[in-house]
Amino acid sequence: MNWPCRLLALVRKESLQILRDPSSILIAVVLPGILLFLFGYGVSFDLKDSPICVVVQQPSGPAASLAASYQASRFFKVETDTVTSRCSAELVAGRINAVVVIPADFADRLAGGDPAPVQILVDGSDPNTAGLMENYLAGTFRTWQAIEAGAEGRPSFTPISVVSRVWYNPEKESRRFLLPGLVAIIMTLIGTMLTALVVSREWERGTMEAMMATPLTRAELLLGKLIPYYLLGMAAMAGTSAIAMLLFGVPFRGSIWALAGVTSVFLTNTLGQGLLISTLARNQFVATQAALFSAFLPGFLLSGLVYEIPSMPLPIRLFTYLVPARYYVPSLQTLFLAGDEPGVLWPNTLAMLLISAILFTAVVRKTPHRLDG
Repeated sequence: MNWPCRLLALVRKESLQILRDPSSILIAVVLPGILLFLFGYGVSFDLKDSPICVVVQQPSGPAASLAASYQASRFFKVETDTVTSRCSAELVAGRINAVVVIPADFADRLAGGDPAPVQILVDGSDPNTAGLMENYLAGTFRTWQAIEAGAEGRPSFTPISVVSRVWYNPEKESRRFLLPGLVAIIMTLIGTMLTALVVSREWERGTMEAMMATPLTRAELLLGKLIPYYLLGMAAMAGTSAIAMLLFGVPFRGSIWALAGVTSVFLTNTLGQGLLISTLARNQFVATQAALFSAFLPGFLLSGLVYEIPSMPLPIRLFTYLVPARYYVPSLQTLFLAGDEPGVLWPNTLAMLLISAILFTAVVRKTPHRLDG
């Protein structure tokens, strides 16, 4: 029997095993959907209904108008008071995130044509939230200031007028930036676990030793293992992308062919890593732990999705070059939000191909020579 027939027989055997094994379907079909739902609804860098307190030390028309502008904002959930100390106590207790103090001479300063400062106190225990709160609160004040100046026919206090335009994500929704990256992280976990668990299970059950008695070569064995799980991984990618676009409204501005090409190269990384793990571990429990620690955690923490790579220490920055998700996350974000950008896609694809070559070289070296038959 020549090699194409042997390869097709092994692919057929792996495909039947996938259909008979519920865990493979669970990993490739159910788990990506669950993770995307959890991440899509649970992870966001946007502020919404953040509790704040607005202190109006002296009631007046301008003070009431400014307080109303904060109450009308979808970013804040406002409670008002006239005593700063009460709101400060709420801030210390952690029940609110910020205090806006409108001073008693606010209306008089405006009437006299003088600058009327507003004090903003922000809980800085969480630096990311504090930065967002400060920007959103100051932005609301500047917007109110410009509206009031326009209504009264006078120039705003700000001498410079800035007209901004946001490209690729004009709504400034973090979900549109996060979800393509989260799809990449999910594919990292799925691709690695598919081969790591299934092949290690065969080592435990002894079916790998049975295949050693056949005339399969190492190349045929590796291809026979990879092809069915590659197709399963591509189906998982199609499902998660459809959920991101149809359910969460993430735009897709690239081409299907570019998405398929980049994903195919990335899957060779994750599936190859799973094969290497299963070859070394040969135990399902150890393979699961190795897949989580070597694929999911580095992909989530070191891909640039959550933490900026330039802000990391130099040794960590250098290590990120070995993480395939570092190249796949920006590729997906570019395809979804910007389109086919060769300056982004080609360097990342070539880097993933290099990592894939290293992984498969290690897999071939660690595969038992008896498989040559």
